[in-house]
Amino acid sequence: MSYDIIIVGSGPGGYVAAIRASQLGMKVGVIEKSELGGICLNWGCIPTKSLLKSGQVFNYIKHAADYGISIEGEAKADFEKIVQRSRGVADGMSKGIQFLFKKNKIDHIQGYGKLKDNQTVEITDADGNTQEIEAKHIILATGARSKELPNLKQDGKKIIGYREALTLPKQPESMIVVGSGAIGSEFANFYNSVGTKVTLVEFLPNVVPNEDEEVSKQLGRSFKKAGIKVMVSSSVESVDTSGNICKVVIKTKKGEETHEAEIVLSAVGVTPNLENIGIEELGIELEKGKIKVDDYYKTNLTGVYAIGDIVHGPALAHVASAEGITCVEKIAGLNPEPVNYNNIPACTYTSPEVASVGLTETAAKEAGFEIKVGKFPFTASGKASAAGERDGFVKLIFDEKYGELLGAHLIGANVTEMIAELVVARKLETTGHELIKSIHPHPTMSEAIMEAAAAAYDEVIHI
Repeated sequence: MSYDIIIVGSGPGGYVAAIRASQLGMKVGVIEKSELGGICLNWGCIPTKSLLKSGQVFNYIKHAADYGISIEGEAKADFEKIVQRSRGVADGMSKGIQFLFKKNKIDHIQGYGKLKDNQTVEITDADGNTQEIEAKHIILATGARSKELPNLKQDGKKIIGYREALTLPKQPESMIVVGSGAIGSEFANFYNSVGTKVTLVEFLPNVVPNEDEEVSKQLGRSFKKAGIKVMVSSSVESVDTSGNICKVVIKTKKGEETHEAEIVLSAVGVTPNLENIGIEELGIELEKGKIKVDDYYKTNLTGVYAIGDIVHGPALAHVASAEGITCVEKIAGLNPEPVNYNNIPACTYTSPEVASVGLTETAAKEAGFEIKVGKFPFTASGKASAAGERDGFVKLIFDEKYGELLGAHLIGANVTEMIAELVVARKLETTGHELIKSIHPHPTMSEAIMEAAAAAYDEVIHI
C-alpha cells in the first residue's frame, strides 16, 4: 500500500499532522503500536489533569467552611475511583482520535514502525508479523519516555515513573518526588492533595527552575503552605528498596540525610524515543541526542521529517502539534510561517497554576535589555478574593525603549487559561500602553494583566 504521507507515532504531533495533511488532500497513514493519542493523551497531559481536578475538588470540600458551607461527616478521597475516572477521561479522548481518523479517512496501522529507506516503513505487529508500506514522505513523531538516572533505576513498583504514578493500585502513605519540573510538581501537588505525605526534591535552588525566579519562589511557598516538604539544592544519591520502605539518601547543603518513603517517583525529565526506528542505519543526522532538522522539519535524508520530542525545542504537546502542522503544510506546497520558539507558552497545572511566555527578568537583563517590570498581586484582585484564590501574581516585563512585551510570568488560579492573551500580544508586538488601554472585564482574574502593565508604567491601578 502506498501513501502520500506516513506518520510514525500518533501523539499530539503525529495525529494533528495527520489530520492537517488529510485536510490538504493527501492520503495519510499513521503507525501506532499502542493507543491513539500517544503519551500526552493517554499517559500524560490529559489523565494528570483529571487527577489534579479530583484533588482540587477534594480540597474545596475540606475547606467548604471557608465558603460558608457546612458538610456533615468526613470527606474521603477514594483513590481507586479517582484513578478510574482519569483512565476513563483518557480512554474517551483516545476514542475521539479514532473518530477524527475515520472522519478524515486516515488509516490507523497498528504496530511498530521502522524506516527501511526514505520511502519505506517496516511495520511489526504484536504477533511479530511484518509488512512494508511506502510513502512519498515519512514523518517521525515517536515522542519520548521517562528519563532514568543511573542511581535511580525504575523498577515500576517502588521506584516509578509518571506512567506508574497514574495507575498505582493503592494510595501510598508517603512519596518522595525527584524533580520539580511540570511533571514532578503536578504529581507532588496531586498526591499531597489526597493525603499522601510528599517530599519534593529539586537539584536546583528553586522548584520549577525554568520559570522566573519570583514565580518559582512563590510556588515553593505555596507548596510548603499546603504541607509538601520541599528540598531544593538537593539530590538523591541512592535508594535502598530491599525493605518494605524505600530508604533514600539525599545530599543537601548541610550534608547527607536519609529519608523514608513508600514510593519514589522519578520525574527528572524525558528521553527521546530514537532507538530501533532506523535512523542509524540510514545515516539520519543527530545533534546533541536529537534529530537535526531545518525550519520545516526536514532531516538530512530526503523525504524524511521529524517533529515533537525527538527534535530540539520544548518537549510540549502544543509545540509538537504546531511543528506537525508546519511540516505538512510545507510538504503540501504552502508557505507556512516557521514556529517561533521564542513565543511558546509553558504551563504547570499545580495549585496555584503557573504559566509563562518569553524572557524571564534575569534572561532579559542578560540579553542587554533595559526593562520595565510590572506586578499585580492577586491579593488585590476582587475576583481572586471572592474565589478564595489569593495566592500569586502577574508579572510583565517590557523593553523600556520600545515598550515591547518581552516576557509574562503568572502564578495563581486559572492562569493557564490567561496566558494565551499574552502569547498573542507578543506575536502582534503589543506594547505595554496598548495592554493598559485594552479594556479587561471586571471582576476577572484576567484584569490583573492590564493592572500589571499599568504598574510597569506607574499608571493608576483600579482594584
